[in-house]
Order: sequence, then structure tokens, then C-alpha cells
Amino acid sequence: MKLWLSAKNIPNCLLPVLFVFALSFATSIRADTDLPLSQVQYLTLPVKQYLDATVEAVNQATVSSQVSGRITDIYVDTDDYVTKGMLVMKLRNKEQQASVNAAKGNDEQAQADYARIKQLYEQQLVSKAELDKVEARLKTTKAALAQAQEALDNTEIRAPYSGIVVKRHVEAGEMAHVGQPLMTGLSLEQLRATVEVPQSLIQVVRQLKLARVLLAGNEQVIAADDITISPYADPKSHTFTMRLVLPAGDHGLYPGMFIKVVLITGEKPYLVIPAQAVVQRGDVAAVYVSDARQMLHLRQVRLGQKFEGDVVEILAGLDEAETIVLDPILATAVIKQQQQDIPQHE
Repeated sequence: MKLWLSAKNIPNCLLPVLFVFALSFATSIRADTDLPLSQVQYLTLPVKQYLDATVEAVNQATVSSQVSGRITDIYVDTDDYVTKGMLVMKLRNKEQQASVNAAKGNDEQAQADYARIKQLYEQQLVSKAELDKVEARLKTTKAALAQAQEALDNTEIRAPYSGIVVKRHVEAGEMAHVGQPLMTGLSLEQLRATVEVPQSLIQVVRQLKLARVLLAGNEQVIAADDITISPYADPKSHTFTMRLVLPAGDHGLYPGMFIKVVLITGEKPYLVIPAQAVVQRGDVAAVYVSDARQMLHLRQVRLGQKFEGDVVEILAGLDEAETIVLDPILATAVIKQQQQDIPQHE
């Protein structure tokens, strides 16, 4: 009697178990076809330490009032995007406008007096002291006008940089005082990753300064534009704060997000194979091994970390210089074909 198993009738939870069960049987098939092969070998690769990090905005600030006045208009709210120089809020400015008008009148009068006295001085009808007096008055009126104009400009609150409004601290109709917080915002144009480095790693990290930020499910790696390390440790956690400024561009990151940072702390030999040779079934991994008699065997392995260049570390299951098949799909097809060529006995 023959027993046929169909994948459609097998629960998903049993597939890894059956896969391990299949690994216990050697497949005595000669590897005499043109299968792509590779040898298990040691490679000297970087030693990596993975740490948790948080994304921060490099530019984050709270805009405060520079003058006193009642808030008349608010043009943006929390989570709104603003561009640099955009008007976000206005204060009542009648008093400041009146000061500007008065200062302009004084400045115009001072300019006229200076022009008249200068003409008389050139005709030698007035002394140099008289000219110096009106010139000093002109400088004073110009300074007063600039001060009054600045006070008027400060009644219009503008965004210091392009970014997102994080919090609005006031409401329309409230009285704003000098130094009172009005709005808090942050810029998305420049971000950084902040990570706490244990004191056991700080010496080599300071020496090498080799750190990368992991993106897109810890698969995409980007280098930092700049790395700074705090000169002192936190007295409670005994860790050093390291900041990695990310390059400009859209990396899909936002302030407050949780990411990973990888630190290079040295190098050592790792037993590795090409990742393409691995057969993965759930949590179980295996590779096709070609032995000294060119027989193929499907052998379970335990994998470690994955390195650049698409190689993966072998923790158990293989030894150096063993031969493996690079194309497990082709190896499966060869085994299936050769099994069909073997005479079947009932």
C-alpha cells in the first residue's frame, strides 16, 4: 500500500516538523550534473554590535514673542507643514505702527535738516560743529526708526525654517508677553539618530567611529554625514550618547521613530556561505551538501548574521571546505529527475 501526502492536506504548523523529518534521510543521488557548487569557507568580516536608536530632528525650536500684544490671527495649527518665512501668527500692532510712523517723521525731518546744514557748511556759512550736530541727530533718528520697524516686524510671527508644527501654545485673543512661547516646530530636512553606547564599547567606538543606520526592516544601510560622541557618561545608565546626522533625502524616517544602529567594533573570521544556497522552511534552514562520493544530502544548518555581499554566517551544521550546492531549486529538480530514473519495485 502506498501513502501519498499532499501539501494541501498538511497544516502549516506541521510543515517545519516534516521538513526536519525529511532532513534525517540522506538523499543518495550522484551530483554528476552541472550543478553550481561552492565551498564553505572562513572570511574575515567586521564585528557588528546592534543598538537601539531614536530618530530626532536636528532643528527643533520654540518660537517666543518678542513684543507684548494681543494675538489677533493664527494661521496654522499642530501637524501643519510650514515653509521658511511663512506667516504663522499676528499680534495687534497699532502701537508699533504708530511708533514707526513717528520715527519716520523724525527721520525725514533730520534728513532735511542735515541736507540744509551741509549745503550751508559747503558755503562756509555754518561751523563744522553745527554740521556734526545735525549729523548725529540723523543717526539717532535712523536708529530709532530701525528699532520701531523691528518691533513692528515682531508682531508678525514667521517660521524660522521649513518643517512641522508640533505644538501651539496660545489661542487667538490671548495676550502675549515678551518671552512667552507661541509655537513649537521641527524641521524634517535634517534628521539624526541618537543612540546610547555602553561604556564597554566606547573606547573602540571613539577610535573607529564606524557606525551605520539600518532602514527598511533592517535591510537598507546608510552612512552618517557626521558622528558626535558625548565626552561624559550618564551617571545612572553609564552610557555615552552618540548622535549620527543622517544625509539629506527621504529615508522614510520621522522624529520619534525607533530604529537600529550598527557599530563596527573590529573584525574576525566567520564561517560563511552564499545566502542563495540556503533552503528556508519556516524557522528551519538547510543546504544541499555534496560529499566526497558526489552524493547530495539535504542537511539542516543553524544560521547567524547576514553580511554585505549576500553571505550568511553558519553557526552549526557545516564545516570548512565542505562543498554545497548554490542553487537548491536546481538540486531539487535533479534529485527528482534521478529518482524517476530509478526502477520502482512494488
